[in-house]
Amino acid sequence: MTLNLTPLSNGSDIRGIAISTSKHSQNLTPQGVRHIGLGALAWYKEKYQPQGSLRIAVGHDSRLSAKDLQQALFDGLAADDVTLLDVGLATTPSLFMATQYEEIQADMGIMITASHLPFEYNGFKFFTKDGGLDAKDITNILTLAEKLPYEPKTPHIEKADLLDIYARDMRDKIRETLKDKDDQPLKGRHIVVDAGNGAGGFFATEVLAKLGAKIDGSQFLDPDGTFPNHEPNPDNKEAMASIQKAVQAAGADLGIIFDTDVDRSAVVDKSGMAFNRNNLIALISAVVLREHPGATIVTNSATSEHLRTFIEARGGQQDLYLTGYRNVINRAVDLNDQGIDAQLAIETSGHSALKENYFLDDGAYLAMKLLCEDTLLAQKGQSLMDLIEEMKQPAQTHEIRFEILEEPVVEAGGQIIQAFKDYVDTLPDISVIHDHMEGMRANVSGKYGDGWFLVRQSLHEPLLVWTMENDHADKVSLLVEDLEGFFQERPELE
Repeated sequence: MTLNLTPLSNGSDIRGIAISTSKHSQNLTPQGVRHIGLGALAWYKEKYQPQGSLRIAVGHDSRLSAKDLQQALFDGLAADDVTLLDVGLATTPSLFMATQYEEIQADMGIMITASHLPFEYNGFKFFTKDGGLDAKDITNILTLAEKLPYEPKTPHIEKADLLDIYARDMRDKIRETLKDKDDQPLKGRHIVVDAGNGAGGFFATEVLAKLGAKIDGSQFLDPDGTFPNHEPNPDNKEAMASIQKAVQAAGADLGIIFDTDVDRSAVVDKSGMAFNRNNLIALISAVVLREHPGATIVTNSATSEHLRTFIEARGGQQDLYLTGYRNVINRAVDLNDQGIDAQLAIETSGHSALKENYFLDDGAYLAMKLLCEDTLLAQKGQSLMDLIEEMKQPAQTHEIRFEILEEPVVEAGGQIIQAFKDYVDTLPDISVIHDHMEGMRANVSGKYGDGWFLVRQSLHEPLLVWTMENDHADKVSLLVEDLEGFFQERPELE
């Protein structure tokens, strides 16, 4: 049987349908996953030319298909010179740390996850001691996977308690940041965690509670791959509304919400103010720029003009780059190689990577950093909101998503965006930014108020995303009324 695995490439990840539904047919099968294991092992050996045996750690989030895919991956990775470490329920950043911790000493870490996508999806993220893999590495793995023959071997599997080690590391970092050697430096703090039934529940029970924090009111900590309560996504309005309600109902000092595999997070203060998207970027930027004056903050393209003003007012620089967590991370690494002090790479989706933490997109690390900041501010009678009170907030934000029905999706989407750009470039009160790096972005004025909009392709789904922001609450609807017809008349969109 000929395998067609390269369509599973999803930027720097592998993603597919692991469970057939009425809408989707399975394309991430145990047979294909065995070959992905073969390809990953062959890729690693080809690139690193290891001398001696290898240790490969494999973990997963709460998805229903996780165990079956893990066993298939073990079968594909099986070799006489390979020890496979079954770390069980884990987080994506912890799989990178498996290559750093002395207790684990993994040469490669593989996380089975599809982030916040619906339950039928699953996939893989790969790490070596050098960091996460790039899109070209994923392409190479899948190309090898399609070519290599599978010969059954018995995998050598050992158990490892990675998440326990990672949680201890988090506790140590909090004690160090708070300069408090007490076993319970968070005593007196009340923190609510929403894990979205993903892998992040440990942060409440194994980090916060063990440091003395009260975690009453925390919700959806138990892993459940059906995700019955809300989408595990800090960029989702319903998810954020849920954690806001939980914080206020519990009378908590702070709320923290994670995505399924804990590489993204957001926070809510005691008043119910949500810090996600632009507010989250501003918040962590304020901390970073205090610690590293003059630093550069790399972001994706869909950020507010008010955010740029905020960063520059604090002596920093914003580097507006392509969407995709690996894109912004690679951009920050490249800037540092050029001698530019880029300390933070972050997306509006909540992916955040700090130079001080291996440029690893780690939602738990970000939560830890902001939790410590909030704790220190509380000692002075201040709050997180004080850090960004000077950032202007738009009167309205709005987002519309259109499904691209035509194949190939990337080419079809690109043609639609170009046609839309040509169309709006002729209209009054709309100024297209012609040197924008991703999709098309324009500023609006006059009858459309004061704001901007961006149309780009989604990295992970066959969608066009139209994001709008305006300082006048009544102007976005007018913009949509005037321009939405362009998209509705395209037969390749739904």
